[in-house]
Amino acid sequence: MRAARLISLVLLLQSRETMTAAELAAELEVSERTIYRDVLALNAAGIPVYADRGRAGGYRLLGGYRTRLTGLSRTEAEALFLSGLPGPAGDMGLAEAVASAQLKVLAALPAPLRDASDRAGQRFHLDVPGWFDTADRPAWLADLARAVWRDRLVEFRYRRGDREVARTVAPYGLVLKNGVWYLTGQVGDDYRTYRVDRVRDVRDAGAGFTRDESFDLVAHWRASADGFVRGMLAERVTVRLSHVGLHDLRYAVDAPFAYAHALAAAAPPDSQGRVVTELPVESVEVAYHVLLRLGPEVEVLAPTALRDLMAGAARRLAAHYRD
Repeated sequence: MRAARLISLVLLLQSRETMTAAELAAELEVSERTIYRDVLALNAAGIPVYADRGRAGGYRLLGGYRTRLTGLSRTEAEALFLSGLPGPAGDMGLAEAVASAQLKVLAALPAPLRDASDRAGQRFHLDVPGWFDTADRPAWLADLARAVWRDRLVEFRYRRGDREVARTVAPYGLVLKNGVWYLTGQVGDDYRTYRVDRVRDVRDAGAGFTRDESFDLVAHWRASADGFVRGMLAERVTVRLSHVGLHDLRYAVDAPFAYAHALAAAAPPDSQGRVVTELPVESVEVAYHVLLRLGPEVEVLAPTALRDLMAGAARRLAAHYRD
């Protein structure tokens, strides 16, 4: 454990040049006292870690010292090549850059680990789109990716429903979700999300923007995605489910949140093993199509409009099979 931490400390200083003991402690999740001991151990091993005193001081490596990747374990080396999966990187126009980086890493690895790329590639493959979705790259994805890397304002037209709107956006990041690319960007004081396949005519706005360094793309995406799902599933229906129906509900609904809510809200089973619960849905119409998948394993109790729709479908089905 300590050996891995010492290697991480050297690599941090190598990549960031100067870091305080507090910053190193936060990155490595140890105390500052541990950092002081680790620096002494590195010096004793001949690695030139130097401490600059004063308010702007910190630890740094002397004389352009660089370490080779000889401290990598096999698992770590193979994980490196999983991080460069070619599909999404190629979509953003980075296929050549990824290939070049992998060659440089391979050249730096010790001989026993140089098969890491082949081993990872033969064991793991990322196929992002769903089974019946196309994997076509959005036309303007590479242009948006360049703007994200360079912190450049972009102007584009965006298809919203049956109309198009013009936007000037500070592009903060790109997210690939279930085979669909999304752009998160700042418009005025707000952060907004756009589906990249609905973007048209991307142009450089002729200016850069100053990125808010406190912005966390992963945290923002998780919060906005969760808020989107919860906001979309604003209505509630009450259902009675058999044991089989409760089990199959997870396959009928698209949102894991809806299934988790139904499980948490389920009352104890009655004498027939059926449970009454509440299911979040987008609308009565959507709930009708979702619950039809469960057939006789579900009974709608409320609202009345949905119960009537299900009863009508049951009568039509009975008529078909009676004939």
